[in-house]
Amino acid sequence: MKIRPILSITLFIALEGLFAQNRLISIANNPNEPSIVIDPKNPNRLIAAANLDNYYISQDTGYTWTEHNLNSSYGVWGDPALFVDTSGNFYFFHLSNPPGGNWIDRVVCQKSSDNGKTWTDGSYAGLNGTKAQDKVWCAIDRRTNNMYISWTQFDHYGSFNSKDSSIILFSKSTDGGASWSTPLRINKVAGDCIDSDNTVEGAVPAVGPNGEIYISWAGPNGLVFNKSLDQGKTWLNSEIFVSSIPGGWDYEISGIYRANGLPVTTCDVSNGPDRGTIYINWSDQRNGNSDTDIWLVKSSDGGKTWTAPVKVNNDNSKRQQFFTFMTIDQSNGYLYFIFYDRRNYADDSTDVYLAVSTDGGTSFINRKISQSPFFPNSGVFFGDYTNITASNGIVRPIWTRLNNGQLSIWTDVTPLKNILTETVQSDTKSENLLFENYPNPANDYVYVSYKLHAAANINLSIYDLQGKTISTIIHNERKPIGKYIERINLNELNLTNGIYLIKLEIDGVSKIIRQIKLNR
Repeated sequence: MKIRPILSITLFIALEGLFAQNRLISIANNPNEPSIVIDPKNPNRLIAAANLDNYYISQDTGYTWTEHNLNSSYGVWGDPALFVDTSGNFYFFHLSNPPGGNWIDRVVCQKSSDNGKTWTDGSYAGLNGTKAQDKVWCAIDRRTNNMYISWTQFDHYGSFNSKDSSIILFSKSTDGGASWSTPLRINKVAGDCIDSDNTVEGAVPAVGPNGEIYISWAGPNGLVFNKSLDQGKTWLNSEIFVSSIPGGWDYEISGIYRANGLPVTTCDVSNGPDRGTIYINWSDQRNGNSDTDIWLVKSSDGGKTWTAPVKVNNDNSKRQQFFTFMTIDQSNGYLYFIFYDRRNYADDSTDVYLAVSTDGGTSFINRKISQSPFFPNSGVFFGDYTNITASNGIVRPIWTRLNNGQLSIWTDVTPLKNILTETVQSDTKSENLLFENYPNPANDYVYVSYKLHAAANINLSIYDLQGKTISTIIHNERKPIGKYIERINLNELNLTNGIYLIKLEIDGVSKIIRQIKLNR
């Protein structure tokens, strides 16, 4: 009898977008510009937020949500940004509009110690007369729970006066957000106040394995970077150039009221092979104003040097990909990206894609996660960003959908194994490769059969569903053309019954992943 591998998962995923499990969060109050965070210590708990003052609570990893509104005496005026510390306290950062002050005259932090049921009235940073404080973001040091925030200060928001400038400010809290240090300017080169390419914006902080603080932003010198090695007391005297941003960070996308390619910074503090690597993700139009793409650079030496940009979206459609956001699962170092994508259409119809890198930004899986496209309208403000959170193999993106004039926000609850299981990159080698694993379910042994039509460097590994490497069977071994059968002794791996993944990597680029079920 011929033994056939179980291919149902792979075939299911190959039906583009049909594997996705979208969940509507809300359509109330015209929500846009969403943020989302998962509690790593209790991944059932998530909080999401959207402009201007909406927030949402899930107690079941994002399958269902309850809707709420945030209040503060300082006003709640958009740019929501959510974070959680190691004690399970949630933090909601936003802009201000106080009844007795000036519009966006400070950045506000509200704290919840009961999973979002109640929030403090808030603390704030950046109050500086009538100057505008905009686009705040936070990073939390998981060793100390120190909180670091960065944002843009405008002398006069929207001003064309050459005497008005924008700068990047930094502040920290060492008492759980109760108070904030005096803001410190960390950029040498100022920007203008127009809120466009020559304005300094997109300052997203990240924390390194030893408490290093890393921040990048966009501005007149392109993509730049600064860092502090003493908890924010001192910074480099001048920012480090990372990459040009051809076409600028402020660009046009058909059907979108306002679009940008502002950067997102993160750092791997997992115990994986890329621990300490800094990543910066953004989008730009270097390939033309009708071909916006998603980019990633990384540094393995603390930001001193940076790789050349690599493209995250793996299409050749010369269509638009935009509004990217990135996060890292610190349990394994996997990178996750969310972005809007028009690769499948000739008009403004828009999908949502998730990209995953399991090898430190060397290669990328791309998955369409929206179950149907939508058609945005430039007459309706769509927001300035998406967001994504991940922990212990649970990945929850969040995005805005505008369809027939109705704004809504969504997440997706597709299991990670479904996202990973399939050919990562379609090329000649992977298309011609015959790859099977049997028997399935397996007991004592599993056999992996593959045939190479060209010589290649091979890696073969077994992973659990959280992405942790169980065993490396073949490590970077050069193999000639031919058929191969590898026998894996499951008893020697001390595996418990369950589902595992076999990953075959060809020349470090093409990957094919299959499931095996251990059933003794």
